[in-house]
Amino acid sequence: MTATLLLAVRLAMLAAIAGPQPPAVADTPAALAAQLTQAERILRSDGVTAAVQKEEGHRQQRIYRVLIHDSTKAEQVAAVLPEDVRAIYDTNLFATRRIAATVTRARRTVPAWRIAAAAAPDQLLALYRSAEAEFGVPWHVLAAIHLVETRMGRLRGTSSAGAKGPMQFIPETWDRFGEGDIESNQDAIRAAARHLVAHGAPENLRKALWHYNPTDAYGDAVLGYSRLMADDARAFHGYYHWQVYYRTTRGILWLPEGYSETAPVPVDTWCARAEATCAETGPG
Repeated sequence: MTATLLLAVRLAMLAAIAGPQPPAVADTPAALAAQLTQAERILRSDGVTAAVQKEEGHRQQRIYRVLIHDSTKAEQVAAVLPEDVRAIYDTNLFATRRIAATVTRARRTVPAWRIAAAAAPDQLLALYRSAEAEFGVPWHVLAAIHLVETRMGRLRGTSSAGAKGPMQFIPETWDRFGEGDIESNQDAIRAAARHLVAHGAPENLRKALWHYNPTDAYGDAVLGYSRLMADDARAFHGYYHWQVYYRTTRGILWLPEGYSETAPVPVDTWCARAEATCAETGPG
């Protein structure tokens, strides 16, 4: 085996041990603005491969999550963004800041969840549009709820409030509005639409969202992401690739596809087993 081939094999083995790595995010405002401009434009372009959408969508998410924790840098980025990206930036930054505000406590354990692959994007879009046709709730509102609740169904598990399924229903609410399987994307999306209509949608979406999750921050986030998808449906393909992050006493950790715990695990114990993932702490 040649030295070059041996090095390639060793690098591949190290990559496998390290596990999935998030896309790199720049440090300086100018470089962040350049990365974000590239991401927002690519994600609103036709003919982009799924691999590129995945990379740019995750990078887009990470940049916004960094900036919600650094208002000075966020203002510096905004100042150098091109005009076509600035309005997108303002809305995404605000929505991301607002949904982050609904998580008020860092956890000492990682959750008893499983992180799985999301259903295919075209399949999910068909489900949102079918529910819109049936109930009158805009497809992009349903997609935004799916995004903030479980990252398009990636998160499989029960919340601290006892909510379950891709649209996160507590059992009592599911008994009122659900039909079929609470873990089914199709059944849960239809139940969410039914719930929203019962509380004022589509005429009063903010009121309906408040009944879905009674915080103004939640409604702000959903309506922000929804508005960007209404403006350009291709924005969905960025959000589709947003990942599950979890706030802990070790920082904000990425729980990648394949994560699986049947009971809460002390975060220090889990990080000892998943050192590479835990290295990605902070506002990722």
